[in-house]
Amino acid sequence: MTATDTHGATRLLVACIGNVFFGDDGFGVEVARRLVADERAGHLPSGVVFREFGIRGMDFAHALMDAPERVLVVDAMRRGEPPGTLSLIEPRFAEDAKDGGATSPPDGHGLDPARVLEFVRRATGVLPDVRVLGCEPAAWDEPGLSAVVDAAADRAAAWVWQVVDGGWDAPPSPPAKPEPVVAVPNEEERRA
Repeated sequence: MTATDTHGATRLLVACIGNVFFGDDGFGVEVARRLVADERAGHLPSGVVFREFGIRGMDFAHALMDAPERVLVVDAMRRGEPPGTLSLIEPRFAEDAKDGGATSPPDGHGLDPARVLEFVRRATGVLPDVRVLGCEPAAWDEPGLSAVVDAAADRAAAWVWQVVDGGWDAPPSPPAKPEPVVAVPNEEERRA
């Protein structure tokens, strides 16, 4: 899934990441679906690209090596917050890692965003301005998003559109706290 303006260099790459077979890990992929389905996706500002990478680490690395100015990674991310909480972070890397860091290419069939970012930084000597919009997951055990993370995907997509429309230099704070989700018992649970 890709939405792109075809004029000029990439100013902003919105890199949506996740594995749809592991529950809330599919958060980034679902945000990509919502972004691309929006009618505004057909009229992106010059240099804005939405890409759904899923678990394709090498594709993400190659996109980073194409030297976008800025990258917004959208992914599920455990930070110890209530499920559905959105967080915006700026990744930091040690300048002189003694352990050698991520010098080998990332797994082509798996994706650890931090490893991909570190690999590209070491391979090219530079890394674009990167932010991560993460969502606290609730469940990883079966396909499909939990209700609270599904609701967070709507908030995340709306927030990405605010960044696209309003600029990177003063991005709005993401709506952090999840809205309460009321679980409706199914027929079996009502009988119990």
